[in-house]
Amino acid sequence: MTASSELRGDELIAKRHLPAEPERVWAAFISPASIAAFWGGSHATVPPESVTVDLRPGGEFALDTRAPDGATRRLRFVYVSVAAPHELVFDEPTTGLRTTVNVRPAGGGTDLTVHQRRLPPELRTAQAADGLASILDALAAHLQHCAATLGRRTP
Repeated sequence: MTASSELRGDELIAKRHLPAEPERVWAAFISPASIAAFWGGSHATVPPESVTVDLRPGGEFALDTRAPDGATRRLRFVYVSVAAPHELVFDEPTTGLRTTVNVRPAGGGTDLTVHQRRLPPELRTAQAADGLASILDALAAHLQHCAATLGRRTP
């Protein structure tokens, strides 16, 4: 299964069922090493040393993305709310983009929804929708790799 994404005006919603427990999915969104492993999706890499997480309302979450051509971009977000292990809300302070990550148990795994609101015009594209979906697919691959490395079978 792959992620689906839908662009509606200034909103982008991506969904993916993950064959992992909600606690593992939540942990991936708050662990710098895990964020580095999946955040770039299929379009960028994230140097692990660039990821910082201050997990509290008002705390900052930041990382660098490196495009295939070597161009690096710093992304910075501020946590609005942290409701472990089910919901993270964070804003990108420059554009006002708000991202809500919902983690819900379902079907022996987790239903994950990432809802972005107040998309700036340059992100209201099919390419941005595909990029967000690829991040969720990279998360699925990361969780599967971690389970295999630990000798665990995903549900």
